[in-house]
Amino acid sequence: MDLAALIPLAFVASITPGPNNLMLLASGMNHGARRSIPHLAGVSIGFTFLLFLVALGLGTIFERFAAVELALKIAGSAYLLLLAWRIFNTDTVNAAEGAAKPLTFLEAAAFQWVNPKAWVMGTTATSTLLDTTASVVVAAAALAGAFWAVSLPCIATWLFSGVSATKWVNDPARLRRLNRFLGVLLALTVVLLVA
Repeated sequence: MDLAALIPLAFVASITPGPNNLMLLASGMNHGARRSIPHLAGVSIGFTFLLFLVALGLGTIFERFAAVELALKIAGSAYLLLLAWRIFNTDTVNAAEGAAKPLTFLEAAAFQWVNPKAWVMGTTATSTLLDTTASVVVAAAALAGAFWAVSLPCIATWLFSGVSATKWVNDPARLRRLNRFLGVLLALTVVLLVA
């Protein structure tokens, strides 16, 4: 595996804004680090598993059947819009019972399957970096593991930036404006990802 190519690709793909990073930023800001760790773990492990399976060949199934790809885009877009709405309507830091809650580990992991950016990242990494001279399983595991090692600190940066932002957004009106901005920004990513 070409680490000189993998590290920059994984870094850029993981640190740039996208649905996962915007949701982690909002979760850290609204729910704190401790309550958002399952969300972070779900994104990290869920994407790593998706990348592993794409490297094993699952991605070709989706590429061959346009209806499956379309269904994936529709489901992912609808879910992103629902999450954008949840963020848009969050008005308090560390929201009380009954208010919006952070994503669970399983919700965040499952989201990777309908996240268009995750699929683009997975297929790009596989098509450009998979070592075809080794066993497919070993090569897929090595690619996914190396990508995970680079991406985890990147996505954690977004979560902890959100946690740090709570000091800045201690004013309820400012928090409401920021959540509305993040909700709209997340909704706009739907347009960019499916266009």
